[in-house]
Amino acid sequence: MISRDWASSHRRLTSYWLLILVVALGALASRVPRLKIRPMHTDEAVHADKFGTLLEEGRYEYDPDEYHGPTLNYFTLIPAWLSGARTYTRITEVTVRIVPVVFGVLLILLTVLAADGLGAAGVWTALLTAVSPAMFYYSRYYIQETLLVCFTFGAIVSGYRYSRSRALPWAVATGVFLGLMHATKETCIIALGAMGLALVVVVLCERWKGRPVRECFKVAKPAHLGLAVVAAICVSALFYSSFLTRPRGVLDSYATYATYFGRAGGGGEDTTHVHAWHYYLRMLLYARYGSGPVWTEGWIVLLAVVGYAVAVTGKGAGAMDVRLLRFLAFYTLSMTVVYSAIPYKTPWCLLGFLHGIILLAGVGATALLRWARRPVARVPLVLLLGAAVTHLAFQAYRGSYVYGSDSRNPYVYAHPTPEVFTVAEIVKEYAGLYDDPCDLTVQVACAGHDYWPLPWYLRFYNGGYSNALPDQVGPLIFVSEEMEGALGRRLYTETPPERRQMYLYVFDEPYYVWFRPQVKLVGFVRKDLWEAYQSELVVREAVKEYTEATSRGAEPNMVDFLARYPGLDEEIRRRIGLPSRTSEGP
Repeated sequence: MISRDWASSHRRLTSYWLLILVVALGALASRVPRLKIRPMHTDEAVHADKFGTLLEEGRYEYDPDEYHGPTLNYFTLIPAWLSGARTYTRITEVTVRIVPVVFGVLLILLTVLAADGLGAAGVWTALLTAVSPAMFYYSRYYIQETLLVCFTFGAIVSGYRYSRSRALPWAVATGVFLGLMHATKETCIIALGAMGLALVVVVLCERWKGRPVRECFKVAKPAHLGLAVVAAICVSALFYSSFLTRPRGVLDSYATYATYFGRAGGGGEDTTHVHAWHYYLRMLLYARYGSGPVWTEGWIVLLAVVGYAVAVTGKGAGAMDVRLLRFLAFYTLSMTVVYSAIPYKTPWCLLGFLHGIILLAGVGATALLRWARRPVARVPLVLLLGAAVTHLAFQAYRGSYVYGSDSRNPYVYAHPTPEVFTVAEIVKEYAGLYDDPCDLTVQVACAGHDYWPLPWYLRFYNGGYSNALPDQVGPLIFVSEEMEGALGRRLYTETPPERRQMYLYVFDEPYYVWFRPQVKLVGFVRKDLWEAYQSELVVREAVKEYTEATSRGAEPNMVDFLARYPGLDEEIRRRIGLPSRTSEGP
């Protein structure tokens, strides 16, 4: 006969699962809309370009000096195939960005596997993960970080399930997630080290209490541990070897750490990404740039401080598994310290330890509600927590949908401006003059390879991208501002007189666009193409005027109407469906 306590516990656990599922569905619904609204970041465009090679040629070559692991590329094949895209030009921002969206939602769903150890804190963790501005923003960002955090948490909760059951499937699942971590990004070693250190600290805490380790933990069976290691190695090797087609990639996946450690230490001449130790913490606690709004995830950090105290002391934990809480506490502390100490910093790297902070924040929120048993304390606390969640959700919306590429958003980092859309639209307009738009040749020359993400937006056309001017200048070229003088010399001094052609500015005054922070882009178009485009604009305006007049029942006198457009009358006739003058007869 089932005991009443067991039935009550089961109902409570089921309710936690359902609430986490609801939160995950809400997170999915809020992250999917308008994935195209933000310009592609340089890193996103580079990853998409690399994916294009995998999609079209079926091959992936891991580069140990640049980029990261291959999981992002291979998982992108799923939405590409589902959408029917088989070429690089057929994929869109939605195709690639839906991948981190899905793994951001899966990160929330994985909380279910630790719900019996976290209790109501699991629900709070899911909710705070869903509304965290950083988690929200980067789960719509085509980079590896969200996948890495998801796989890391998957390894933790699978390991936790194994510690409670000693079931082989959970050991294998732990190994699979560990392999996926390694196949995603080199920084996985930080998480692995933090996990190992946290496990050692928890064991020492239990030994300090005089309890034998075997009484505190169900020690892993050697066979299960071996299979977990095999699973991790096999999964990682499959991805890095491009599914056994390029074995060299497996060796490169370990050789890459020579590059990684040098870069993480801030070595080299490029100090662009070297920041102070408090860079991440300042971003989370309080950030304001120029006239922009205040950004803070201080609510989460404050709750995490409470959660950390609960984990260390065990007071206020209630039915939560104190060993799990301590593991999360020391894991998060280790991650935060290491990431803060590494000089090389990019804002998305904070997701790894931020998720740990969110887990502790969930513990803190649950403990506070347990302590505030009386209505006089509980009601204000519930209102305060509700205000915190609402404020975080508002910032998440504002960060992704209002300030998505605005430098006043702390999560925006060296991001292209929306004027990249202007460049893409202008190129599209000129390409429309050709029978086949793909025949247009677009050249881009920017110092320091600062032309990304233009290769993504101009992937439909013949293109050349370089940090030096081309020998032969085509009909349409864009250059960074400092190369404008050199381009003028190339066109009008170095080119023989009989081959020289006139070029005009693409953009209206001030003749440039702010393409990226501190990068001005100047465009030049050959005069014959510019004249053809101006004629096209006149034809469009004439057709629009005619269409609007006829829709009002006031069809203009065609002789007088066409007389206003000498030289273009035949094209206008064709566009509005009238026979040409030669076919009308005398």
